[in-house]
Amino acid sequence: MRYVALLRGINVGGKSKVSMEDLKKIFLSLGFSEIKTLLNSGNVIFSSDKNEIESKDIIEKALSDHYLKVIPVLVRSIDAIHAFVKKDPFKGIEVTKDTRLYITFLSEPKKSSFSLPFISSDKAITILSVSDSEVCTLVTLLPQKSTTDLMVFLEKEFGKQITTRNWNTVVKIDKS
Repeated sequence: MRYVALLRGINVGGKSKVSMEDLKKIFLSLGFSEIKTLLNSGNVIFSSDKNEIESKDIIEKALSDHYLKVIPVLVRSIDAIHAFVKKDPFKGIEVTKDTRLYITFLSEPKKSSFSLPFISSDKAITILSVSDSEVCTLVTLLPQKSTTDLMVFLEKEFGKQITTRNWNTVVKIDKS
């Protein structure tokens, strides 16, 4: 089965540096095959005869042993990514130089405390949809705000066992 491992919080702002070449070696040592990294943000596509949960646990332990710190990992099947991309959750949204589209992957189903679509008081964050496994967000860039503000907001609402990717990255994962 083909999967993608989404590592949380690596290579962001010069913190938690992890080389993609090291990741390939670690995944190979775990018995995974057809390993490919995508971008420098911790996306590893691989094949495995294990399920998502087993793969996640094995990868997290190996990363912890290698880097001597916890690096949370979410694993999704490429089939699930493909089905999600095919749904096109941002259909009809006009993207400008000041907007960004994000998918937040949840480690477990969480109920949100707000009604959808949720628009923050400053109109910088619009939560379009929440499912058991993903949150679709439109971010409008404002001079006093950054995408870090989105991460803080999402962590407060859904916990720290999440990871977020730009929609373009999710589309690239689907095509890999």
